[in-house]
Amino acid sequence: MSKKLVTIKVRGGDINRALKKFKRAVMDSGHLFELRERQEYTKPTTIRRKQKQQAIRNQKIEWMKQNDMEIPNKRKKKKR
Repeated sequence: MSKKLVTIKVRGGDINRALKKFKRAVMDSGHLFELRERQEYTKPTTIRRKQKQQAIRNQKIEWMKQNDMEIPNKRKKKKR
């Protein structure tokens, strides 16, 4: 799938504002996401397994919300 190239014009010599707009346009266009996806090959079975695990997590959270249970927070990585 080809994506439209991102271009931003600098107006009035304001580079910082143009850079901010450019970064936002690149994120919105999905170029970086696609680049990260193509960094390495992921087997179809691995993709399906991760989707299934995510669906199970989402279903468990919904069940906990319906039963007024406390939803556990995601674990934070320790800084070294």
